[in-house]
Amino acid sequence: MAVADILHKAGLQVLHADLGEVEIAEKELSKEVLKNLQAALEAVGFEIIDDKKSKVIEGIKTAVIDIIHHTSEPIAIKYSDYLSTKLQHDYSYLSKLFSEVEGITIEQYIINQKIERVKELLVYDELSLSEVSYQMGYSSVAHLSAQFKKVTGMTPTVFKNSSKRERKPLDNIGGHTA
Repeated sequence: MAVADILHKAGLQVLHADLGEVEIAEKELSKEVLKNLQAALEAVGFEIIDDKKSKVIEGIKTAVIDIIHHTSEPIAIKYSDYLSTKLQHDYSYLSKLFSEVEGITIEQYIINQKIERVKELLVYDELSLSEVSYQMGYSSVAHLSAQFKKVTGMTPTVFKNSSKRERKPLDNIGGHTA
């Protein structure tokens, strides 16, 4: 709604507005209009993404966050298959593009997101480490613990018992800030 209001105030006709995506009737915008829109959108926490590659990168990030952070069922699908299907692109293209733009692989981005979700589950303290491991699709607690330590520098148990249980905003996990 906030984005649509900003676009209407700028005199633009909104054809379609959905979460994370807006289509306008105007085919081209002047540099001044685009600059003013960017400033107005940034003031409310949004940004303009008009480049096709950027849209694909954002699609990858959104899909990964959705499956890791917003799915209550244990993860039982190959991420490469999930992303290819969801974004309608070959995984090798997605992987190469993501690495070029973000400076890390999709696999590392997924690991970083999974570790952040594990932190969240540990803070809530509703599941055992074994249950967290299963929920997140790890083959064993040992695998989860090793990956957790590699990313955070501490074991899940040390993290859970620590008073400094720092977590990162989801859009700041990975290579470049999203």
